[in-house]
Amino acid sequence: MAEKGIFDSLINAVTGRDEKAAAEAAKKEAEAARAQAEQEAALRREAEAKAAAAEAARAQAEQEAQAKASADLAATRDRLQQQLQAAEAARREMEQAAAAKARTYVVKSGDSLSKIAKEIYGDAKRWPEIFEANKDKIKNPNLIYEGQELHIP
Repeated sequence: MAEKGIFDSLINAVTGRDEKAAAEAAKKEAEAARAQAEQEAALRREAEAKAAAAEAARAQAEQEAQAKASADLAATRDRLQQQLQAAEAARREMEQAAAAKARTYVVKSGDSLSKIAKEIYGDAKRWPEIFEANKDKIKNPNLIYEGQELHIP
C-alpha cells in the first residue's frame, strides 16, 4: 500500500504540476487575448479618428469651396452690374447727344425762320417757337446768319 501511496503521490504531484501549468498557460492565453483585444480596440479607435479627421477635412474643403464660389459669384455679379451701369450711362449719353443734335439746326444760306419751321415742323407759321427758343442768339427774327446754330424746341 505504501507503493500505492507513493504512486498516488506521484500522480497527484504530476497532476498538480499539470494543473498549475495548465492554469498558467490559460492565464497567459487570457493575457495574450486581452492584449490582442486591446490592440485591436486601439487600432479601431485610430481608424475611427482618421475617418473623423478625413470627414472634417472634407467638410471644411466643401465649405471653403462654397465660400469661394459664393465670393466669385458676388464678384461676377458686381462686375456685371458695373458693366450694365456703364452701358446704361453710355446709352443715355448717346441719346442725349442724338437729342441735342436733333434739336439743333445750322442755318444755311437762304434760310429764314419760316423756312426752317416748314422744314422741321411742316408748318411755316410755327417760326415764333424757334424765335422764342433762340432769343439769346437772335435779336431780329428777320436776320439770321449762315452757320448759326439754332435750338429747335
